[in-house]
Amino acid sequence: MIVAAGHRLESVWIGPPPDEAPTLVFLHEGLGSVSMWRDFPKRIAEMAGSGALVYSRWGYGASDPVTLPRPLSYMHDEAMTLTEILAAQKIRDAVLVGHSDGASIAIMAAAAPSVRALVLEAPHVFCEDVSVKSIAAAADAFTRGDLRARLLRHHGDNVDGAFWGWNRAWLDPGFRAWNIEEYLPRVRVPTLVVQGEDDEYGTLAQLDAIERGAGARVERVVLSACGHAPHRDRPAETLAAIADFLARVR
Repeated sequence: MIVAAGHRLESVWIGPPPDEAPTLVFLHEGLGSVSMWRDFPKRIAEMAGSGALVYSRWGYGASDPVTLPRPLSYMHDEAMTLTEILAAQKIRDAVLVGHSDGASIAIMAAAAPSVRALVLEAPHVFCEDVSVKSIAAAADAFTRGDLRARLLRHHGDNVDGAFWGWNRAWLDPGFRAWNIEEYLPRVRVPTLVVQGEDDEYGTLAQLDAIERGAGARVERVVLSACGHAPHRDRPAETLAAIADFLARVR
């Protein structure tokens, strides 16, 4: 466990510590956790010759339970928590690897002094109709299908808080106005964005906005036959794209 913003957070360290090598910091999706990354962080860290910190945000995995309802600014709050984690763990050379919500959090934390690059999978910088539609469908899968049982393996007693904290925030009518494009000019580090052509939670308009607004070079990889999680749907191609990007950044 690490402690940040007054909460105990489940975490796993992989490879060398921050004083010996750069650190990849993994930021999971809206329903993710340490365990849901599977072996992806280890494989990237080994390919990059880096260390890695993987953690479950407040209310996810084995971290402390969340208080509901989550505020609509929960990703802004998590960006501040991430900045605290980087400082407390003495991470001086970080690459933020974020998926979905985690990618949005990475964008908002990109101006932290220790951040050297961003790897963003299926990022969101504004709310789209397709996102709301798919998140509404997820509620039905959670209450009537097998989604709760599948998530239970990763979140345990946190499963309901993890799901409803995310789901109800995104489905709140006020969330339609959620937009973090104002943070893009502060992204002054090399950035890789990876998205599937068949992403059910967002369109390529998200990538267009990031390329248009970021304050540094942005590279994009769009994968065919791929949904919202490129590292699960197209692992070989996603690993290769990230490894190539990190090699050039280094």
